[in-house]
Amino acid sequence: MVSDFEFRKQLARELLSAGITETDLELQPSPAALMAAAAFAANLAIPFPAGLAPTPQPIHPVPATDADLPGTDVVVVTWTVDEVMALADVLTPKITRDHWYRYTKNFNALLPKIRQGAPARGAKRLGSYSLTKIGTKKVLCVKSELHLNQDGVQDPPHGAKGNATLPVKDFFHQIMEEAQPKLLITTGTAGGVFAEHDLGDVVVTRGAQFRLNQEFKDAPFNNKKYISEWNIPTQHFNTATTLMRNFKANLAEPEFLPPTVNFAPLNHLPKPIRENSPDIKLDGLDMPAFHPILTTDYFEFGTSTNRLDQIGAAVEMGDAVLGLAVEERKAAGKQVPNWLVIRNCSDPQINGALRNRPAKQSLQAMWAVYYYQGFGYWTSVMSALTTWAVIAGMP
Repeated sequence: MVSDFEFRKQLARELLSAGITETDLELQPSPAALMAAAAFAANLAIPFPAGLAPTPQPIHPVPATDADLPGTDVVVVTWTVDEVMALADVLTPKITRDHWYRYTKNFNALLPKIRQGAPARGAKRLGSYSLTKIGTKKVLCVKSELHLNQDGVQDPPHGAKGNATLPVKDFFHQIMEEAQPKLLITTGTAGGVFAEHDLGDVVVTRGAQFRLNQEFKDAPFNNKKYISEWNIPTQHFNTATTLMRNFKANLAEPEFLPPTVNFAPLNHLPKPIRENSPDIKLDGLDMPAFHPILTTDYFEFGTSTNRLDQIGAAVEMGDAVLGLAVEERKAAGKQVPNWLVIRNCSDPQINGALRNRPAKQSLQAMWAVYYYQGFGYWTSVMSALTTWAVIAGMP
C-alpha cells in the first residue's frame, strides 16, 4: 500500500513536470518552433508606470550554452512551466520561455547527483535564462530545471544513510558566483496556509524553513530556518496590487456543486472574490517578521486543521535551499546577496474536514491539485507583478 507521504511525493513530481513540451527538452529549438512560440506569446498589456516597464535585453551574440551567467543586479529564479510562462509574460514580454537562453555550465559534473528520470536529465541542462531591465536595474530571470523534490539520489555512495543529493544547491552556488547579484529572489506557486489568504494572494517573506519527511528526513538541515536581514522596498506595492486586480476575473473560483445529483441543494454559488484581492502579504506587517516559507520534499498544503499558518507563510518545494546555500557561502567567507521569497497562493487553505486518507482517495489532495492545475499560471502572474514591484523600488 502506498503511504500518504509517498503518494504526495509522486504528486509533487507530476506537478513540477507538468506542461513540459518537446521544445522545452531541446538545447537548440528549431527556428520553426521559436516562430510558433513567438506567435502565441501572451500580451498582458500591463500599464506599468512610465520608465519602469520591464524591457528585455537580448544578448548579442547569443551566448554558448556553457557560458557563464551574465553579471546582474537582481536574479529571479522560478521553477515550473506555469511559473516561467507567467514570469516571461510579465518581466520579459514577447520573449517566451522557448526563447530563453539554455544553460549547461557544469551539467555533466552534476549528473551523478541527479536521479534517473528527473526533468533536468531530459532537458540536459541546469536551466534557462533571459535578461531584462526594470528602471536602472539589470535583472536575470532564471528557470531552474533542478528541484529539491525531483533530483535527489537517495543514500548516495559517499553520503550519510537516510539522506540524498541536492544538486539545486550547487546551482544556487553557481548562480551567485557567476551573476554576483545584490538580490536573489525565488518566486512561483505555493500552498496557502492562512484562511484569510485568497487564491492569487502573494506572500513576501525574508524567511525560509525546511519541513522534510522523505529522502531528506534525516538531513542535517531539516527543520533549519534561515532569514535575510533586508529592508524590503514597498513603495510600488500599491501600484502592483492595482495591476494585479486587473486580472482578478481569472482567479474566480468555480461553482462547488456536489459530486452527484443525489445531493441537495444544487445551487452552490462560487465564493465571492473579496474587494481587496488579490493582495500582497508581507512578513513583519501581515504576519510575524521573517515568518518563513515552508520547504517540503513532498506535496504538502495548508488546511484548516493542520494550522501550518502558525509556523509558516505558505508551503512549497525549494526556497529554503537558497537560505542554506547563502549560509554556506557566508561560512566560506564569500560575498552573499540579500534574498527574498515571493510566492503566490495557487491553492488556498484546504478544508481539513475533507477526507484525507487513504492517500489515493484524499479529497484534500484532489482539491489542492485542482487549484494548482487550474490557477497556476494566473496566480504566478500575481507573484511576477509583486517581483516587479520589489525590483522597481530598489535604490
